[in-house]
Amino acid sequence: QLQLVESGGGLVQAGGSLRLSCVASGRTFGGYSMAWFRQAPGKEREFVAAASWSGGSTDYADSVKARFTISKDNAKYTTYLQMNSLKFEDTAIYFCAATYGVGYPYDYNYWGQGTQVTVSS
Repeated sequence: QLQLVESGGGLVQAGGSLRLSCVASGRTFGGYSMAWFRQAPGKEREFVAAASWSGGSTDYADSVKARFTISKDNAKYTTYLQMNSLKFEDTAIYFCAATYGVGYPYDYNYWGQGTQVTVSS
């Protein structure tokens, strides 16, 4: 069983930056594709970004392209989401997700508990 723990959320002003981290444990990490999803109050969970198992392929939601960057450090069992030029509408709980083998970029079966990101306008 793969466990995922997110950190790095918080309160930031619009235009600011945050970096989220997701640390994996319980399994060898290298073969897992990773992703970030988010859920705002009253809305469905939505895809944000994904990185293939090697990190060589990435995918982004249109709403975050050119502002967010996903990266994967297999040696540290950690996935990052660098978020720049944050907007009020980026406010949400951000979830880390993982899948082994198939699933990239949108279908995942391991999930973290989430970290809150709040952007003040």
